[in-house]
Amino acid sequence: MTTLSEQPGTAGTAAGAQDTEAARLRVVLLLDVRKGAQERFLDAYELLRNQVASVPGHVSDQLCQSIEDPSQWLITSEWDGPDPFLSWVDSPEHREMVKPMHSCVNDTRSLRYDILRETSVAGHAGRRSPRPERAGDGRIRHAITFTVKPGSEDRVARLLAGYASPSARVDSATRLCRTSLFMHGNRVVRAVEVSGNLPAALRHVAQQPEVRAVEEAINPYLEEKRDLNDPQAARGFFTRAGLPAVHEVVAGVDRPGPVRRYALNYPVRGGSGTAAARVLARSDELAAADPTGPLVRSTIFQRDDIVVRVIDLAAADDEDLALTTGTADRDLAAELGRLLDLPGAVLDLGDDRGRGELLAHLAMTLVTDRHAQDS
Repeated sequence: MTTLSEQPGTAGTAAGAQDTEAARLRVVLLLDVRKGAQERFLDAYELLRNQVASVPGHVSDQLCQSIEDPSQWLITSEWDGPDPFLSWVDSPEHREMVKPMHSCVNDTRSLRYDILRETSVAGHAGRRSPRPERAGDGRIRHAITFTVKPGSEDRVARLLAGYASPSARVDSATRLCRTSLFMHGNRVVRAVEVSGNLPAALRHVAQQPEVRAVEEAINPYLEEKRDLNDPQAARGFFTRAGLPAVHEVVAGVDRPGPVRRYALNYPVRGGSGTAAARVLARSDELAAADPTGPLVRSTIFQRDDIVVRVIDLAAADDEDLALTTGTADRDLAAELGRLLDLPGAVLDLGDDRGRGELLAHLAMTLVTDRHAQDS
């Protein structure tokens, strides 16, 4: 749609292009929205998109929000070609249009591409209803998961709880904020919270001697062997162990009282991991929209049929069983119940007795939850 910049820059054409007609142009704008400015940003975007719709050469635009870090947004726009876009972006009208958005963002980056090939959308379903916008606080979460040999759980938990926290400062733009480690049976989940560059933070953590010593100590107890001295083997292990954050919500208002962190491991039927994550995501969107509810933040991690939900609550986990288990909405609860794999368990997720029994199946044990120490 716009660069949010008063400088037009350049947009090249594809080398070797034979068409005399200019290719359509795709403009990609990456934005870091300031904390607390989301509503003003959305209002500014609505005003801007209504104005730009009448600009000659403008075709369409989309507003997208990161599923990993809700403070990160993406605006894409399509133009008939570079000329109409560059004429508009260098105009006084453009500079006036983007002024309301400048105060809402920390940083922007604009990319321009010629559209060379395109997959047809003919026959695709109609437009989907937009998902609710989510608040962001500039922190990114990532997790890894692995299993240990049955019978070694207590020993592994002691090792994982006893390490010294690494330095929080990674570089001038990146900080390691928090590490939370949970166990459920013989499954370990480590969730890392980062401000800044996630890959840089993960490399920083892996290089710390305190962390390396613990990783070496638990090696004999892992179900999948690994050799941290072989970079290729170590990279392969952590790639397989990666548990991406597929959805996150952050409450748009402050919740009173202390905030506590919990994790739930959802055992799902074969092939149902993605569907279960989507159901839980819809449930969390509803919970975060309630200004009186205790949900502060929820992140859903999912890979294949491993589904883990890490939640921050301004309440104990058994105070609001419907919210904690993700079963407050009756229809969503019924859908989730059909996706879960709990052999022998017959649970009514529409009442607190059934939800309490479900929580007993899902609740992970907190091993350690600590903020990294500044160097």
